[in-house]
Amino acid sequence: MRRSKANFFRIMGVLSGLIAVGKWFDQICNWKNPITTVLIHILFIILVMYPELILPTVFLYLFLIGIWHYRWRPRHPPNMDTRLSHADSAHPDELDEEFDTFPTSRPSDIVRMRYDRLRSIAGRIQTVVGDLATQGERLQSLLSWRDPRATALFVIFCFIAASVLYVTPFQVVALLTGIYVLRHPRFRHKLPSVPLNFFRRLPARTDCML
Repeated sequence: MRRSKANFFRIMGVLSGLIAVGKWFDQICNWKNPITTVLIHILFIILVMYPELILPTVFLYLFLIGIWHYRWRPRHPPNMDTRLSHADSAHPDELDEEFDTFPTSRPSDIVRMRYDRLRSIAGRIQTVVGDLATQGERLQSLLSWRDPRATALFVIFCFIAASVLYVTPFQVVALLTGIYVLRHPRFRHKLPSVPLNFFRRLPARTDCML
């Protein structure tokens, strides 16, 4: 349990950067700071018009992040971190479970309690895995004709999109898509978007499971 919690928070620490970027992009889309949003619009238009500047901009941004973090660089060699390992907040039963022998040498009631705890955690993990499988099956059902109307609509959309993209410059498509994504909240509505609503209605195999 202790190591599971420690590894979970390690993963969350790794993903915290992506989560922060997602929150920042959501603020940009919702115009929380209009000046920043206008600057992002200008930068986006420049990058679309001059795509050869995309990679230099990305590497320059990473360079600036590295320079900014220089002031908080580690000044001591790495050592055992009790907070990172969650050893300072571990329950005595968790430590006893970690140092238990295999097979266990503890009484049956303690083993039953630990088994119930593990089963509850495994149930949550299975829920997440099931949700991921559901999304994957919905993607597969776009072309499987399990829902004939949904697949027909998607096939027609793909044909129209291919025809439009064949005659339309990619820069125009990227520019229109970016402006649509970054549009002002006045032009948004609280209902889910049409593609998201369509995707959520696609069939999955959850109804066929026991």
